Amino acid sequence: MISVIVTFSLIINVSSQNLPIIINTWFVSNATYAAWEELTAHGGSAVDAVVAGCSQCEASQCRGTVGFGGDPDENGETTLDAMIMDGKTMDVGAVAALRLVKPAIAVARAVMDYTEHTLLVGDQASLFAKDMGFTIETLTTNKSHIEWKNWINNKCQPNFRKNVIPDHTTSCGPYKPKKKLEKQHPNSRSNFGISPYNHDTIGMIAIDKNGNISAGTSTNGLSHKVPGRVGDSPLMGAGSYAMNGAGGAACTGDGDIMMRFLPSFQAVMLMKSGMEPSLALKEAMAPIIQYYPSFFGAMIAVSSNGTFAAVCHGYKTFPFCVVNPSFHEVKVLKVQCT
Repeated sequence: MISVIVTFSLIINVSSQNLPIIINTWFVSNATYAAWEELTAHGGSAVDAVVAGCSQCEASQCRGTVGFGGDPDENGETTLDAMIMDGKTMDVGAVAALRLVKPAIAVARAVMDYTEHTLLVGDQASLFAKDMGFTIETLTTNKSHIEWKNWINNKCQPNFRKNVIPDHTTSCGPYKPKKKLEKQHPNSRSNFGISPYNHDTIGMIAIDKNGNISAGTSTNGLSHKVPGRVGDSPLMGAGSYAMNGAGGAACTGDGDIMMRFLPSFQAVMLMKSGMEPSLALKEAMAPIIQYYPSFFGAMIAVSSNGTFAAVCHGYKTFPFCVVNPSFHEVKVLKVQCT
């Protein structure tokens, strides 16, 4: 059974029974359960738990913004981004703009386990996945195809072009660059139709009973993105970050903006210095709000002792899931946003 708690401030757990713990963004408790089962019933590591939880979200197409069949790009294709980080070894595996392979975070895990690299992208990432035994198959569904066709019929609105001809606000292109760049409205993010339903990431953090920390993310990106676009999710320090002895953090929201500030890295480093997760998140989010006051985004963080918090901006409220020994079950918590 899931309990729902609504609060109007940062949520912090100060229970004496904090570890092990799973925390993830959004109301996707099936992913939280899968991670918790891997960690506690199956004896998996923190890395195993994050991969299991995010894989569950990918397979069930959480909110339509994770996994196959969601958020098609300008060409109607769904591509995937994912990363996994081991806070014990600081090893990372990630994939970006992954085509034709459904279990993105499992491929990211394979990058970490079977290469000396950190990030593989695009067609080459798909070829690597094929070599590692993953199935090559379409990520397009009837739903995503209809979504793309409706967007085309709406003159490709909204889109993420600027300084191009023909006019991107009334045309689908193809586009060419203008000879002279136009002055844009300063740092406005209000005209792109960004919402939790077309632009979302599952970010997850796991800490096992021994204090080993892992963090990871998975997403299909942004609806109607320019083909090749990569957001914050597969970038360590942006989408998520983990370090034993310090903590873990993960982000969701407008990744094109959030990645410019490395908020997950900032939050973990602040926790490493001794700052509580609630204050660390406020500090990490503050410069984003300063430069982009209209952006949408949220963060979760958990310290090495299992104290956790969340913060958000632009949404009305932000739900996230937590389970630890003191809760006995997955709880969905909500925080009010600035």
